[in-house]
Amino acid sequence: MQPLRVYSVVPRLPKQLEKLWDLAYNFLFVWNNDISSIFSSIDQNLWRDCQQNPVAFLNNMPQKQLEELATDVFFTQRLNEAVRIQSNYLARVSCPYKFEGAKQGQPVVAYFSLEYGIGLSLPIYSGGLGILAGDHLKASSDLNIPLVGIGLCYQHGYFRQYMTQDGWQQERYPSHDFEEMPIKPVKNAKGEDLKFTVKLKGEPLYVKIWKVATGRVTLYLLDTNISENTTQFKAITARLYGGDLEMRLWQEILLGVGGVKALAALGLEPSVIHMNEGHSAFAGLERIRVFMTDHGLSFEAAMEMVASSSIFTTHTPVPAGNDRFPAELMRPYFEPYAQTMGLAYKVFLALGREDPRDDNELFCMTVLALKLSRFNNGVSKLHGRVSRNMWQKVWPQYPVEDVPIGAITNGVHMPTWVANDISLLFDRYLGPNWREDPDGVRTWRQVDNIPDAELWRTHERLRERLVDFVRKRLRKQLLNVGARRKEIELAEEVLDPRALTIGFARRFATYKRAGLLLRDKERLIKLISDTRHPVQFIFAGKAHPQDNEGKKLIQDLIQLCRREECRMSMVFLEDYDMKMANYLVQGCDIWLNTPRRPLEACGTSGMKAMANGVLQFSTPDGWWDEAYLSDNSLGWAIGRREDYNDLEYQDFVESQTLYKVLENDIIPDFYDRGHGSLPRSWVAKIKAALCKLGPEFNANRMVEDYTEKAYLPAFNNYKTMSKEDFKGAKELAAWRVELMTQWSSLKIRNIISEAHTDIYVQEPIIVSAEVFLNGLKTEDVQVEIYAGPVSQDRAFLGRKTIIMTPEEDLGAGWHLYQGEVLPNEAGRFGYTVRILPHHELLLDPHSLGLIHWAQ
Repeated sequence: MQPLRVYSVVPRLPKQLEKLWDLAYNFLFVWNNDISSIFSSIDQNLWRDCQQNPVAFLNNMPQKQLEELATDVFFTQRLNEAVRIQSNYLARVSCPYKFEGAKQGQPVVAYFSLEYGIGLSLPIYSGGLGILAGDHLKASSDLNIPLVGIGLCYQHGYFRQYMTQDGWQQERYPSHDFEEMPIKPVKNAKGEDLKFTVKLKGEPLYVKIWKVATGRVTLYLLDTNISENTTQFKAITARLYGGDLEMRLWQEILLGVGGVKALAALGLEPSVIHMNEGHSAFAGLERIRVFMTDHGLSFEAAMEMVASSSIFTTHTPVPAGNDRFPAELMRPYFEPYAQTMGLAYKVFLALGREDPRDDNELFCMTVLALKLSRFNNGVSKLHGRVSRNMWQKVWPQYPVEDVPIGAITNGVHMPTWVANDISLLFDRYLGPNWREDPDGVRTWRQVDNIPDAELWRTHERLRERLVDFVRKRLRKQLLNVGARRKEIELAEEVLDPRALTIGFARRFATYKRAGLLLRDKERLIKLISDTRHPVQFIFAGKAHPQDNEGKKLIQDLIQLCRREECRMSMVFLEDYDMKMANYLVQGCDIWLNTPRRPLEACGTSGMKAMANGVLQFSTPDGWWDEAYLSDNSLGWAIGRREDYNDLEYQDFVESQTLYKVLENDIIPDFYDRGHGSLPRSWVAKIKAALCKLGPEFNANRMVEDYTEKAYLPAFNNYKTMSKEDFKGAKELAAWRVELMTQWSSLKIRNIISEAHTDIYVQEPIIVSAEVFLNGLKTEDVQVEIYAGPVSQDRAFLGRKTIIMTPEEDLGAGWHLYQGEVLPNEAGRFGYTVRILPHHELLLDPHSLGLIHWAQ
């Protein structure tokens, strides 16, 4: 028997409490303790049981308790103060950046991501990529950047992890009730759910839009689990990273193509898009199609328009981690789509291939995104270098240094991740600017004002809180698998609140080498058995459901933790999520990270730990490659940035290094106690790390970098190229077509360098060359000297480029160019000459992939 009609019954809040709904439906409560404490102070147990979800919390409050609360004058005063704080935050219109000419009330940037980690009550994230996207939205909100987010609304989210009795990972997928979450369906003018359609194989896919208020920024989530869709299509937004390859293709079509359509349905007209990872690359294609159909642009002009106003961030340092699809799988979806843009299917496929002529190459989403953006970046300086090497084939004629992929290092949203105890300490000694201006160097210098004893006692309280959390979670885990009573009782005594506590929590992907610590189990057991200088480890993390190697690592680790000599000092916590992450990054003493360099793109969990006074012990990879100082004043490194060909040997060497640093440096430093049992050397490292790394590795600095280096230039590009009926885009496209037809005929001859027989450091070398432009104008090209130190086999070891100036028209298409280069150091030095395209609307001459070298 089915009900004829279903209603959502919500509590009737007394008038004095109605503003609780305003607080509940904005995720500002995640990073503002004045707001979140309003809910937790009502019923702390219910707040915890509802996973800090204020909507579910209010829906589960007894009506009688609400009515009693309305008569509590002290509570209503606190509520009014929280409402005032939120109202003031939302009303602030100041922004450090001016997007001159932006439409009032319209976003400038649309940020696309397949996952977002904003808070516990919206579980649509799996790990670092989603948490980073959530922090990006929060920092954009704090800075008042005119940005909106686009993502998918997953019915089951990412899997929840639980363990069998023998320690093997199992997955479950709880169903989420969106009406019990701090999100709302978008309504049309008639008050009905706003919906639109996307075509999949000619069939309509119906899409509903949910709205997520994240401070001043709005995130829109797309949902296909609605009655109009078939069972197959409903499943598109069932699970994050679930299903087969075709399901992944559907999800990425929905995110990219559907995301652009959603913006149109919402009446939003962003000038710039930011594609967070290759999953959203189809957004660039759909923008091209829209420019062609709505504005009558040619494919070439539309592509210039899109590429000049798009940003792409890659997060994956290994080729296998980038989505690729077979041409035949894509054909029924994109052959008709390509026809609407006037493209042959083979030409369309070339957009996603490193070698456009290789018909057997799979279609790569990262390659598509790189070709549809003029602003490409990795997420740390080292990852930028790795990415340039990975994707050099997209620009085959360029040296690696010139591949147009830069780097903007990730950061973490400080107010979200810094513990309340530490926040109060920062408020007292740094002032409120650490929240409002977390990238201010002067603010973080005030860390020295914090008394050592006060900082250390605060950290010790957080370690005690972590130990208490671990004991409760471990007890729950053991109850769930039907453990013996004695084991459950022991769980309440594991770990020592005063011992050196080392945390390792991340995805159990094999390259992260969770097993590095386990290579010498007897040495490990000896460490944790030292009663004079005790050491303990807390592990957490998930393996991908199809990654049996990762699951085996977890199983081996759990079995070690259960050994008699380990069970009190080593714990594995299942179902790692944002809540557990908060306890770990706030309460550990050391954050351990062991990736195989250079396969960690960034590693933001270490930044969260750093912001709480937790010291790093990591491979110099990702962000730690930038942050680590060889004098160990900020933390410790495993290795010295060596490169290995033999991975087994690398693991052996670095596991030995790991133990040596623990035994000889970290443990003695932690237990080197002075008067009052204060580890002054350790506290000095905490302060030095906060002072030096705090202003650099935070999300505000990251978003400011994106704004200065990408959002503002891309927005200005859009404005310039769209003026006068897209005159700039049309001119740039026509110029590019002409350039492509003429490029192969360019020539360089008679290269002459004027220098003394003996060349001294900083002594100028005058270089001249004759260049044949074949009808192109001198302003169409950029002729450069490419110079630097060279090896014995005449390979460049480094380089700088100097633009040459046209000195004389020699006739018949030939021009004389001249420039000057200065050798900076003694030793072998060489140069060559090259030609690049140049146009005032082309920000990066490398982006077109055209280059002509002197022979």
